[in-house]
Amino acid sequence: KDTNLKYKVFMVSVSSLTDSSDPGYMNTDGSFRQNRSNLTSLLVQPVSASLIAKLISSPKATTTNNACTPLELPNNEERIVNMQIQTVTKFKTVTNVVGYLKGLTSPDRYILVGSRHHTAYSYNGQEWASSTAIITAFIRALMLRVKRGWRPDRTIVFCSWGGTAFGNIGSYEWGEDFKKVLQRNVVAYVSLHSPIRGNSSLYSVASPSLQQLVAEGPSFLFEALFPKHTTKIEELDPFFNLHETITKLSGEVILQIANEPVLPFNALDIALEVQNSLKGDQPNTPQLLAPASRLRESTELFQSDEMRPANDPKERAPIRVRMLNDILQDMEKSFLVQHAPPGFYRNILYHLDGKTSQFSILLEAWEHCKSLASNETLQEALSEVLNSINAAQVYFKAGLDVFESVLVGKN
Repeated sequence: KDTNLKYKVFMVSVSSLTDSSDPGYMNTDGSFRQNRSNLTSLLVQPVSASLIAKLISSPKATTTNNACTPLELPNNEERIVNMQIQTVTKFKTVTNVVGYLKGLTSPDRYILVGSRHHTAYSYNGQEWASSTAIITAFIRALMLRVKRGWRPDRTIVFCSWGGTAFGNIGSYEWGEDFKKVLQRNVVAYVSLHSPIRGNSSLYSVASPSLQQLVAEGPSFLFEALFPKHTTKIEELDPFFNLHETITKLSGEVILQIANEPVLPFNALDIALEVQNSLKGDQPNTPQLLAPASRLRESTELFQSDEMRPANDPKERAPIRVRMLNDILQDMEKSFLVQHAPPGFYRNILYHLDGKTSQFSILLEAWEHCKSLASNETLQEALSEVLNSINAAQVYFKAGLDVFESVLVGKN
């Protein structure tokens, strides 16, 4: 808050999180590439606020402080801005570095730990340095234990992504290549994308089912990247105390997910997140309250009847633990929508920012309907949320029925 960004320029990626020459499939040797000279149809150029003030505000308008003031032209006045586009489209090789530490008891279940690295032609920032330093320190600490014979229960996959500043190209392409395996086997993804952003407070982010591990709500927006001076990291953390703390905290979370017999995911927190997202004065949401209440009842029953006994070593049967972990691993997938609005996450539990706890797709649809005579967009969004809640409730109820059948069969 104490940083004046008026004169800062920033970078926004418009590449839709993928190499746009091969949408929908991995870019490998021999793959067909579309010939696209324009990566986007948007006429957009990020500039600083100070430049905008010069371009479109009245010369007479002056401000005596740094307060945010609206910029508007005087009546009946026009301004013409000429912008010369000098973009040259080129193909460059993006490299990912991926290694793994194989699990001992569940080697087919993966915890992905993601960081990023610098490439010669990428955006000139230093955020990658903290990311690389932390994941390297964590790997080094783990290998000391491995040399003494230790192994995690589940496989830990370490990923250093390339092409991050241009729309997460490296991770997206890798995800396309291993899509089927990842959908079936990945337990969690821990991001060390930009671990050190300041030195005043700890701010961690997690999906609803993992909130008890890190104690924050889901909000993942980081598209705008401000450049940092080369000495910025050293200024923030000259003795690397923050780096050490983040490494230890992140490492503890990763090891809990990798080693706990029962995954440390909380089903009830998903239901609570749904109910919290329905609070407020949103229109047409009463129809969602009853399904949300049924979801909470199912998760409470699941938590008490299945989670608690499984966490007791005396009652822990291997087959039940495996079945339970399969349910815990996939329980948020009920909230993935097939076609999210542009700029929104497919998981509707994720918010675009921390300013509201309500469903982002409902808020967007409501704003869209204000300008139109039809409420069709809002009804579609309500249906998406309703179907997701009902699917989650059925998912947990089916899980309870499966466990009951197993017990009856044994008896």
